[in-house]
Amino acid sequence: MMLRVLLTSLSLLLPLAAAPETGFTALFNGTDLTGWTKVGGNGQFSVEDGCIVGNGVNVGSNTFLRTNLTAFDFDFRFEMKFDDLSGNSGAMFRAELVSGRTTGYQCEHDNSTSRAWTAGLYDEARRGWLFPAGGSTTTEAARDFTAQGKQLFRADGWNQIRVLCQGSRVRIWLNGQPRSDYTETNTLYLKEGFFALQVHSGASCKVRWRNLRFKAL
Repeated sequence: MMLRVLLTSLSLLLPLAAAPETGFTALFNGTDLTGWTKVGGNGQFSVEDGCIVGNGVNVGSNTFLRTNLTAFDFDFRFEMKFDDLSGNSGAMFRAELVSGRTTGYQCEHDNSTSRAWTAGLYDEARRGWLFPAGGSTTTEAARDFTAQGKQLFRADGWNQIRVLCQGSRVRIWLNGQPRSDYTETNTLYLKEGFFALQVHSGASCKVRWRNLRFKAL
């Protein structure tokens, strides 16, 4: 059943650090992967020091660790960091399995310090980049997005991410600052889905997440 509650106008205006934590549900118990299921690919997920760690060598296809629960409107928060910058990653939401493949919205975790698009919005296995629109790095908007990303993203430390989904609008913050703001115009994509963590295909990847929690709206 779709999860919905009213969110006060005050909480919409508060930055990540100040927004209230009342009503949040932990997605990860800090000990094991109860409540999560691995889907696709040969990447691996484990628990280390209270974190979910995604890693892999010669990963043939994108691999995901998905929640068993689903949600539509929510405030989703977590922290992530790369153990090294060898592989790309992301966090899925409102996601679904289509013919065994994970599709849906993804909060980008960009290992490239030159592009620096962490907290951009990607549509996995469907339409590609939604914010910045089209994925071009040469538009003025994309250059501004990169410049902001270089200032905000901590390549060697933890990054706080907040994803707020309300109806057709999706917003993402990185380390307390707004990054993506996208309004969906295709109602086919406005559906309840699961959360998931990604080990991207490629030669190598090692990324970790902690403090994963969400609040149904």
